[in-house]
Amino acid sequence: MIVGILGAGQLARMIALAGYPLGLKFIFLDPSKDACANSLGEHLHGDYNEPKLLEQLAKRADVVTYEFENVPADVAEFLAAHTQVHPSPKALAVAQDRLVEKTFFNSIDIPTPLYAPVDSLEELEFVMPTIGWPAILKSRRQGYDGKGQSVLKSTDDLKTAWELLEGVPAIVEAFVPFNREVSMIAVRNAAGAVVFYPLSENLHRGGILRTATCCEGDPMQQQAESYALRLLEALDYVGVLALELFEVDGQLMANEFAPRVHNSGHWTIEGSETSQFENHLRAILNLPLGSTAAVGQSAMVNFIGGLPDSKDIVSIPQAHLHLYDKAPRKGRKVAHATARTETSQQLINTVNQLVALANQTDNS
Repeated sequence: MIVGILGAGQLARMIALAGYPLGLKFIFLDPSKDACANSLGEHLHGDYNEPKLLEQLAKRADVVTYEFENVPADVAEFLAAHTQVHPSPKALAVAQDRLVEKTFFNSIDIPTPLYAPVDSLEELEFVMPTIGWPAILKSRRQGYDGKGQSVLKSTDDLKTAWELLEGVPAIVEAFVPFNREVSMIAVRNAAGAVVFYPLSENLHRGGILRTATCCEGDPMQQQAESYALRLLEALDYVGVLALELFEVDGQLMANEFAPRVHNSGHWTIEGSETSQFENHLRAILNLPLGSTAAVGQSAMVNFIGGLPDSKDIVSIPQAHLHLYDKAPRKGRKVAHATARTETSQQLINTVNQLVALANQTDNS
């Protein structure tokens, strides 16, 4: 079986690494000559919408998936007319536009922060009394890791924030005084079987995920699963989906979803019976899904912009290093480490050591 992947970054790399034991082969379409997954399969070098490359990918791949949600939706639609594409182009289109996404959440009774579309500074000024302060102004499309976002604290911030977006369609959201941020990694195969991972509790700084901790037995697990199931079924979804949520006084509220494997699920490589990457492949190939049971206590720590000496990381007991083969660059995720321990206190100690190392070379 040959799996085609749109994108050849670290997520595609980890999908391929999970697929080799299953006897799978991979073809990557990516515009970067030095994309970090290239060495793990055949690389089709060019733009995502280049017709000849798309035709070649559709002809040779038994199934096509993608590693990030900014692939043009019409590309996924073209491929879907010639081969299997999972997740579907519909899921991709919904996730690409924050307004469409929020509207879709509400249509299936998943609560969200109060929001409003804005296409001009005048519209932004008009809706702010309803949205309230503070708020967050976001571009509707192409935002990730805190990009395309501005915090609005008073009317003095509106003009500057709007100008930073350079006139692109936007959405303004009420700020949520959340207790914590969590995410649900869910998987559905083409036969409709569904499994859920334990909730991940996530810590961000500067809009970038820093740590994600497996929370087996979390009191919010059932509510998160119910929201994710609604989303999976409404989209007739196939593959791994990550639903990012705010917990506010014992209730969950949706922030956004990612139609792909997700950074907050990296702990599953060592911390679960079946990683999110293997289960994504099982899902899109319509194989039985693997167990999502946690193995011990686990968490993930990102390395952003720079990387400590690998010896310092692997010298930490119960730490597992994953390098992405990417050159250091400001704001770039270059590696992560998973901590897997027997006890909660051991996990805290290991994560603290990894975070200290990450902070030493942080360039975000």
